[in-house]
Amino acid sequence: VKIAREIGLGGRINMIMQAAFFKLADIIPIDDAVAYLKESIEHTYGKKGQDVVDMNGRAVEAGVKNLVKVTVPEAWKDCTDEELYPKTGNAFVDQIMMPMNQQEGNTLSVGQLMDQANGTFPSGTTKYEKRGIAVMVPEWQIEHCIQCNQCASICPHAAIRPVLLTKEEMEKSDVPAKPALGAKDLYFRIAVSPMDCQGCRNCIDACPAKEKALVAKPLDTQRHLADAWNYFMEDVTPKKNPMNKYTLKGSQFEKPLLEFSGACAGCGETPYAKLITQLYGEKTYWVNGVGCSLAWAGAFPSLPYTKNKEGRGPAFYGTLFEDQAENGLGVVLATKQRRAYVKQVAQQLLPLVPGTELETAINAWLSSFDDLDANDADARKLTAALESASLTGEAAELAEKLLKNKDQLGKKVVWLFGGDGWAYDIGYGGLDHVMASGEDINVFVVDTEVYSNTGGQSSKATPVGASAKFADGGKKTAKKDLGRLMMTYPNVYVASVAMGANPAQLMKAVTEAVAHKGPSIVIAYAPCINHGIKAGMNNVQAEMKKAVDCGLWPLYRYDPNKTEKPFSLDYKKPSVPVEEFFNGEVRYAGLKIKYPETAAKLFAEAQVEADARYETYVALAHSYNKD
Repeated sequence: VKIAREIGLGGRINMIMQAAFFKLADIIPIDDAVAYLKESIEHTYGKKGQDVVDMNGRAVEAGVKNLVKVTVPEAWKDCTDEELYPKTGNAFVDQIMMPMNQQEGNTLSVGQLMDQANGTFPSGTTKYEKRGIAVMVPEWQIEHCIQCNQCASICPHAAIRPVLLTKEEMEKSDVPAKPALGAKDLYFRIAVSPMDCQGCRNCIDACPAKEKALVAKPLDTQRHLADAWNYFMEDVTPKKNPMNKYTLKGSQFEKPLLEFSGACAGCGETPYAKLITQLYGEKTYWVNGVGCSLAWAGAFPSLPYTKNKEGRGPAFYGTLFEDQAENGLGVVLATKQRRAYVKQVAQQLLPLVPGTELETAINAWLSSFDDLDANDADARKLTAALESASLTGEAAELAEKLLKNKDQLGKKVVWLFGGDGWAYDIGYGGLDHVMASGEDINVFVVDTEVYSNTGGQSSKATPVGASAKFADGGKKTAKKDLGRLMMTYPNVYVASVAMGANPAQLMKAVTEAVAHKGPSIVIAYAPCINHGIKAGMNNVQAEMKKAVDCGLWPLYRYDPNKTEKPFSLDYKKPSVPVEEFFNGEVRYAGLKIKYPETAAKLFAEAQVEADARYETYVALAHSYNKD
């Protein structure tokens, strides 16, 4: 890995290892092997550019020259297998999850599955894996940290988080902390889980401090911090958020209810999902369609959606591409009907309990019935009042009905979460149906501009000029403008966002979408490993900004409830040539190498389209805002 980093290949060691194998195996002359390997490099990586070819050529040479002999201790021949995973005391984890993770699932009996699973799988099981797969992990530099929480917000795996500690908790931790800004008598620390980090370096590259507050260190030098992480997560008392949780900094003091997923290192999708769980996770029905967002979230038996210390978290539901939207609408309608029922029962109970604590609780609950934030506390008070009340006759029967349905006392939010393959293509008919329904439903689309989980095939979200499977010669048609299509409905909230370009705009879009009483859709740019970002997946957030600056990704919000200026254009006129962005990604740059004439034509079209798109949105702003 050190050799790969010095050459410029990051963590890509395949050519180094192949060369080392041929040197050691001696099955053909090493000079011939090197020649064949370099020939294969031209064939495999030629379309990615000469610099990539040259780096891999140097990797072959380094693999031959840098062999180091390791003497195997004689005692190793008598070693016995150690248990791969220590017992946790959690029956499902020990008896079902760990055997499955060790490829021993077919040793499980039906009885075991019935006893421990019974048709459902518990959430929050990824925290038991502790894979330790990163070679380099971030180390916090206390003296440089400005406590902005940006590192935590963009971490794809929730492996880095801000922690607030009392003085006593800090002293027990045996690791340093500093006085928290804006939180009196509390101390602040950035905690890192070295065994859950995937080493993508997004947190390091995005740190805005003058001197980086995070530096990459070898995993073995940071393993000791695993105990501190466990202490912070399990033993430290959760604090009341000292900030507004609907700001980016404040949101990171909320526990992420999505952690340690199976997504690629540097994934552009998971930071969005994680943020939503921090804002609304304990009140959310999460309907997820097949696609990359289900691949990293529903890789049984390890589930990353989790719960807080109260045992509350997203109710996760995985469904198919073609009926995700319809399933989500079903959840909305079922919840709507069940809440209408408990409201009716509460109204029947109200005149039977005059002058009591229960009457006060029912009235407060009815007043906040549709308020997502306030109703949660009122639902808890109502539940407590119902459980403590001494009732008889009809009043007791009604109270029992309410307690049987107490899961519906608190206001809920339904999120449909999925990718562009679902929203633009296979599930578009259902999505359109949901948007036309007028129901209070929230849709979040993570747009990777290809079918990510099946290998990067072209979708209707793929931009003109991009290479993808089934569009090897470059996409010939323009990207579907899903947001403008949804704006044709008079009561749909629509936003287009990119976390790395404007996180404050993202926060506004998500909170406005939830506040909107009707259908809402937020479309988010999510760079993917299939894009071939030359700067690496550690630069995902910066790549988002580049896409906005050149006009390929628009930022806007359309709120039909606003009588004045319902359309907010949140990005400036493109200031960077589209081709400058294209040169930084293999999906575009490779086309210039393979089909230069086609690339020139399509790239010119892409520039015209990006400019025209901006002018179209300017015109929309004038039209909607009646300027």
